[in-house]
Amino acid sequence: MEKLKAFWQNFADKHPKAEEWIREGGLFFLVSNLITIIRGLLIEVLELVFAFLGDAAIGFPRITLNILGIEFPWYIFGASHEQGGVAYFTALMCSMWVCEIINFFMQRKFVFRSNGKVGRQAALYFLVFCIVTCIVNAVSNLWDGLASHFLPSIICSLGTTFLTGGVAMIVYFFANKRIFKDSTAPSSTDK
Repeated sequence: MEKLKAFWQNFADKHPKAEEWIREGGLFFLVSNLITIIRGLLIEVLELVFAFLGDAAIGFPRITLNILGIEFPWYIFGASHEQGGVAYFTALMCSMWVCEIINFFMQRKFVFRSNGKVGRQAALYFLVFCIVTCIVNAVSNLWDGLASHFLPSIICSLGTTFLTGGVAMIVYFFANKRIFKDSTAPSSTDK
């Protein structure tokens, strides 16, 4: 273990920027996946809690699209009857908010080691969250509307996960790197 620590310290001394990107990228990946697992579990529990709301479709804006002869409702926010409707959508939104609040503080302190102004950082994080969520949901609903007619359900779900999750993770990493950048953050080599 000491050899590994010495190797890493030597690498950090010679290549501080590369070390920072590797450390932050690795930690970001771990924290993001941990939050994703928590959100998935929380959705399952909250969907049972909100089951009384029913499974009627909910969506905004509900626009009927016809692509390749396939007609389906498209929306940025919502859930179809097949997805669980109002109960699922409510569980999704609640779990998303809880997990993003946890994620904000973990990314800020643990991953990017930021001591910047928390109010400014929270506002920027919220803005990025809103933009990314709208784009990812819009693309996801378009994908689901089309792919569900050509692919088995499990492949469609995996495609949704990789498409939306992968894109969101990359965008969030670079956005967070900017949001949590500040002159008072300790360097990774500080003890």
